[in-house]
Amino acid sequence: MRWIWIDKFTEFTSKTSATAIKNVSLAEEHLHDLYPAFPVVPHSLIVEGMAQTAGILVGEARQFAEKVILAKVGRATFHRLVRPGDTISFSATIEQMSEQGASTRGTVKIGEDMVAEIDLMFSHIDQNLAGLEFPEHNFVFTEQFTELLKTYRLEARIGV
Repeated sequence: MRWIWIDKFTEFTSKTSATAIKNVSLAEEHLHDLYPAFPVVPHSLIVEGMAQTAGILVGEARQFAEKVILAKVGRATFHRLVRPGDTISFSATIEQMSEQGASTRGTVKIGEDMVAEIDLMFSHIDQNLAGLEFPEHNFVFTEQFTELLKTYRLEARIGV
């Protein structure tokens, strides 16, 4: 099962930047696994939210023509915890794009409070793995994820 760790795009500028949000609910079972009496979002899921936001940005920059995978977490610096009731904002910017992949820089915030700074590298595996096949369910560009982008574009067009 793939977790969708973003709820909605709030900004999307093709080939440049994207911002998505995630509303954290006490009903999410994984929040109780780390410290049952003190529910917090694991840092790995914050990185996942950034990877989903940035990965869709990178894929869309090339019209989703290639499979994109997270190749490397270059840096992940955390400044505070995320708790139930928080709304996380993931902001990603493409720093560099080539035939082989892309690098992104991102910030994670709750309101104006900095949660994390995360730099990621993505690989276009169609360009880098000489025809090796990967199961489709391993990739970000499922119908569910691209539907988030379609919804943002529709809302932006009608002014919601």
